This record gives sequence, C-alpha cells and structure tokens, in this order.
Amino acid sequence: MVTIRMARKGAKRRPFYNIVVTEHANPRDGSFIERVGFYNPVATGNEEAVRLDMDRVQHWLDNGAKASESVDRLIRKQAKAAS
Repeated sequence: MVTIRMARKGAKRRPFYNIVVTEHANPRDGSFIERVGFYNPVATGNEEAVRLDMDRVQHWLDNGAKASESVDRLIRKQAKAAS
C-alpha cells in the first residue's frame, strides 16, 4: 500500500519534515518514491512553513495512496489557503 507521510530531517530540537510518497512497509526515514513537499514546524519570520505540490499530491491520492493524519491535515490547510 502506498502512503503519503512525513520523513523527519533536521537537527535535534530543530525538526524539518519532507512529505514523501512511500510504501507503507518502509521505515519512516527510509527510501521513498517521490518527495511532494516539506513542513517546517519551527518556521519564523518570512520562512515558508509548508510547501506542497498539490498536483502531485492529488495524482497520488487519485491513484490509491492514503495520507497520514498529519499530512491530511496539512493538505486540507493548504487547499483552504489556495481557495
């Protein structure tokens, strides 16, 4: 099963997450099929907190991928901001 989820990067106490499409069985920070965006929870000032390639996200969702709860929340937030 293909899933869209976050893979943690960044330093200790400075998390940064890549939003990736991967097989469900792969480890959290393991290999992935495609990177479709990022999430920076500690963004300050003019830094971008979330960036998603909504065309690719929609492509994967249309082809049966399931988004994790956290990523689903970010997708809905991004879609609402684009409207």
